[in-house]
Amino acid sequence: MRRPVTLFTGQWADLPLGTLCEKARDFGYDGLELACWGDHFEVEKALESEAYLMEKWELLGRFGLGCFAISNHLVGQAVCDRIDERHRSILSDRIWGDGRPSGVQSRAAEEMKDTARAARRFFELAPPDVKERLEWMGRLTVNGFTGSSIWPLLYSFPPNGPGQIEAGFADFARRWKPILDVFREEDVHFALEVHPTEIAFDTVTARRALDALDGHSHFGFNFDPSHFGYQNVDYIGFLRAFRDRILHVHMKDVWWSETPSASGVFGGHLEFGEAGRGWDFRSPGRGRIDFEGIIRELAVSDYRGPLSVEWEDALMDREHGAAEACAFVRRLDFPRSHRAFDAAFSGDA
Repeated sequence: MRRPVTLFTGQWADLPLGTLCEKARDFGYDGLELACWGDHFEVEKALESEAYLMEKWELLGRFGLGCFAISNHLVGQAVCDRIDERHRSILSDRIWGDGRPSGVQSRAAEEMKDTARAARRFFELAPPDVKERLEWMGRLTVNGFTGSSIWPLLYSFPPNGPGQIEAGFADFARRWKPILDVFREEDVHFALEVHPTEIAFDTVTARRALDALDGHSHFGFNFDPSHFGYQNVDYIGFLRAFRDRILHVHMKDVWWSETPSASGVFGGHLEFGEAGRGWDFRSPGRGRIDFEGIIRELAVSDYRGPLSVEWEDALMDREHGAAEACAFVRRLDFPRSHRAFDAAFSGDA
């Protein structure tokens, strides 16, 4: 069985799911990674109505698509963040409420618990062909963000006080352990997308996050190499370090300048696509990520989850890019060999 090539719907939430399903079929995808915003997957409705869930599967099936993960990045971000007006633009009125930070964080945490429950109900109703793939993959997954109370302390000036960073990881564990316990009860795994602004944004902080959770059985990572490359983080090394914790993979590319730029790693407050940036996201195959190395490392670890295109490229038409990306990923992926290439000389052929 092959790993499915899917499209993450987060960047397409302006489109009704039915419209996107038709496009994804035409682009050549096997399925969608459904975002919990727009009309793509609504957690509250998923818990209220089995008919709502069946409508999702019927819609996907009408276009020959499956779903092998859902994602709730926006709500997850509010669990640990220092809440301010920026969060209002990414949260529903129900989660935002009166905007008081403690209330926003509490409602976000409860919504993440409900996301685990909704995912379990959704995948239990999957059609037989999707269930067969999910059983082969070995787990059910929700991807997302965690937020971070200590991201603003990244550059230590004024100098961080004694224990501030440790307190941030402790705050993360205090808020997320009860959420992850619900994931464990539902036997659904949470995959943190390691990413700037999260509690884990590189290999070192990913290890600290895992340690803070005492290695919680239902916590792992959504691997997206684009967030490592421009930081100069060894993304192949990340796959090796967390081989048994890679729960999902985003196929997203990034370009970074080989020579000094006008803005560097921090971006100079320039928008994506603006001249002068030292790095920019690119359509898969058009940046500097070594996807061949990634696929080979995933083969070593026997990763069986989706290869999900998170399409972002400020200067390219997204429909052109999504179709091109699907073809690129499908051409790149290959099934792992289970015999030595020189077995003919050892008598094992």
